[in-house]
Amino acid sequence: MPAKIRLQRRGKKGQPYYHIVVADGRAPRDGRIIEKIGTYNPLTNPATIDLDFERAYHWVSCGVQPTDTARSLLRKEGVYLKKHLMGGVQKGAFDEAEAEKRFEAWKSEKQNKISSYKLEVLNTTKAEAKKRLEYENQVREAREAVINEKRLAELEKTRKEQEEAEAKIAAEKAEAEAKAAAEKAEETATKEGQTEEVAEETKGEEISENTEEATTEETPQAEEESTEETPQASEE
Repeated sequence: MPAKIRLQRRGKKGQPYYHIVVADGRAPRDGRIIEKIGTYNPLTNPATIDLDFERAYHWVSCGVQPTDTARSLLRKEGVYLKKHLMGGVQKGAFDEAEAEKRFEAWKSEKQNKISSYKLEVLNTTKAEAKKRLEYENQVREAREAVINEKRLAELEKTRKEQEEAEAKIAAEKAEAEAKAAAEKAEETATKEGQTEEVAEETKGEEISENTEEATTEETPQAEEESTEETPQASEE
């Protein structure tokens, strides 16, 4: 049967994760597989390839054709390099030990490149994280400055409103006190006027009574004088 090495998608929407499988080329994409030989995660940096090298080399040596993406992954893992070196051994260009030596040298160089790339990515990530942190701090400080400014403006507004309210209350209190004092003064003046009127009336009544008493006293005396004069006139 025409087998193929291909990727079988797994994972959630927007988070792809693949199985590297050997399957019948006529089977549907997610159909029955012959063997799973690895996994591929493109979401990491660099992408993570977990491959069963010996089984992958076995299937490639058997002539199984991979898809383009699967072929790229197998090349990155050195499967096709191993096949090429083993072809040189079969042709007598060099022995198997030399082939193994060359393959290990390539693998070591590849690991060094991956380590350097990971270190570079890590440094870049740290630099970006530091830059992002500085930017976030600047944004936070700017936001806090705006918030503090608004808060100070609100406090100043509240203080002014409170001062205006206190001034209004003081003015109303002063006005009420002045009004009360004026009413009290007016009441006092009214009472004093009434007292003076009563005093004048009382004084007038006393004068009138004194006048009547004087008149009463004078009248009997005049009568007596008249009586005395009358007998004298008779004698004459």
